[in-house]
Amino acid sequence: MSYSVLPTEEIKQAKTLMRDAFCGALTAAAEKNPRVTYLDADLASAFGMTPFFKAFPDRAIDCGIQEADMVGVAAGLSLAGQIPFAHSFGCFTTRRAADQVMLSCLYGRANVRLIGSDPGITASHNGGTHMPFEDIGVLRSMPGITILDLTDPVLLADIVAQLSGDKYYGTYYMRFPRKSVSAVYAEGSTFEIGKGNLLREGGDVTLIACGIMVAEAILAAAILEAEGISARVVDMFTIKPVDRELIAESAQKTGCIVTAENHNEVGGLFAAVAETCAALSPVPIEAVGTGDRFGQVGSEGYLKQEYGLTAEEIAAKAKRAVERKG
Repeated sequence: MSYSVLPTEEIKQAKTLMRDAFCGALTAAAEKNPRVTYLDADLASAFGMTPFFKAFPDRAIDCGIQEADMVGVAAGLSLAGQIPFAHSFGCFTTRRAADQVMLSCLYGRANVRLIGSDPGITASHNGGTHMPFEDIGVLRSMPGITILDLTDPVLLADIVAQLSGDKYYGTYYMRFPRKSVSAVYAEGSTFEIGKGNLLREGGDVTLIACGIMVAEAILAAAILEAEGISARVVDMFTIKPVDRELIAESAQKTGCIVTAENHNEVGGLFAAVAETCAALSPVPIEAVGTGDRFGQVGSEGYLKQEYGLTAEEIAAKAKRAVERKG
């Protein structure tokens, strides 16, 4: 693990779309490893995977709009020695295929990589039916699953490369937007699954974020710094198994925490952090998330404001957390 964080002023829209980073990384992995396969629920074009289908027609399967069957096929392929990556929108990979994930993948001890694209508000104009605020919560109680909320194209490409080899075995769920996100990491960075990334040191409050909220947390730390509050920032891209050691260390060092996630606080990052702190180091914790609500149609910018997924909201919650610790 060796990562570098971009300066705050360079936390801007990444040049590479997330779907393009995924396709490039999986194509490179498939060239090296003939066991890498890809399954899709009739979304190859929308997910930018047409180049993979052309490059590896015998290792790319369009399963149609039947996600539960797709997950079952992926489990079968894995038990036959393949390393399958199976994609659909996050709401369908999780809610619609939950039983197949539980039984065919986890109970069956399969080696499957599940992708849920456009999580939370990033489903944007597809609206509430396609807007999973609960996908992490749906899967997190299932035994043995690893859940990843991927921050930017650099992190995504490295994780895909790692999961395309033989080091990791099991069922992994990766959630990330198809299109634009903010760049956070410098090219060439590498990461360790199961370990949080400490992006910035601070002594007054810890901001623990995942996915699209990592960039917002970095910007929130700059807002707080201007007001004399020192914020530690952590990218907790692995939600399960969560990095309990880093959470406990952060709680002890700063005395309070704010979590920020593009997900309902119920069952997500806030729940994982709160459970850890309750067991190891109780401190005041504030949460930024979508709330216990359904999604709706709108631009990502509008929805960030509507659901309070902003740097300003993180900063406000940080000040409340600092007040609570006395």
